[in-house]
Amino acid sequence: MRVPFVKMHGLGNDFVVLDGRTESVPAMTNALAAALADRHTGIGCDQLVLLEPSDAADFRMRIFNSDGSEVEACGNATRAVGLLHGAAARIETAGGLISASPAEGGISVEMGQPRFDWDRIPLAYAMDTLTMPVGWEDLDAPTAVNVGNPHVIFFVPDTDAVDLARLGPEIEHDPLFPERINVNVATITARDSIRLRVWERGAGLTRACGTGACATAIGAMRRGLVDRAVTVTLPGGPLRIEWRDDDEIVMTGAAAESFRGAFDPADYGA
Repeated sequence: MRVPFVKMHGLGNDFVVLDGRTESVPAMTNALAAALADRHTGIGCDQLVLLEPSDAADFRMRIFNSDGSEVEACGNATRAVGLLHGAAARIETAGGLISASPAEGGISVEMGQPRFDWDRIPLAYAMDTLTMPVGWEDLDAPTAVNVGNPHVIFFVPDTDAVDLARLGPEIEHDPLFPERINVNVATITARDSIRLRVWERGAGLTRACGTGACATAIGAMRRGLVDRAVTVTLPGGPLRIEWRDDDEIVMTGAAAESFRGAFDPADYGA
């Protein structure tokens, strides 16, 4: 049995999408997700996305990082799936219900409401999450936000000067973060503009991270550094983030289909 897939990306953050809503797909395991994501011996992607039927929404989206770990949310993947679906949809995720719809500039996603309590990030022990009394070398006093998955954000003079490839995994695996953490380093360039780089939990350095853009924008807004609508520019391109008065985060940006293909699960031990 050959299984069809769609290769997609959001600003260079790339996905292998398996549509199990109407087609038969193999039972997804951490090992199979990692094998398919491998860029040398698999299809290659930052995240594998599995679509399934849902009783609570139009469909369910499961997300696996390239190391095989399953995660709660992915903003860029949601935009890609919204493009693939082709119409407005409510989507069930492990991080909660979200919605996606076509919009000017690509796909607009309602990401839900941010969480700030230390045990909702989660952290290993109680502390102020707006200005955390912790640091790693020159990176200190971050803010933490959960936007469906956990993020810590450092505001720095020059995001490109940070050795994120070295510090990212150290912070990701710090015991302070019992479920690991996504690491963001951001530079404020105007009241409506942020530059951002992200070390993604389970995936490493990435060209774009939708939840990272949302978390960083919310962290900057909480600190009064920017207004309630900003453009966050990542290495792969810009995302527009708005924190509405009803506490909902809305992210808008581009997504694209790269190609389609099929694979034999037996080639990957399934």
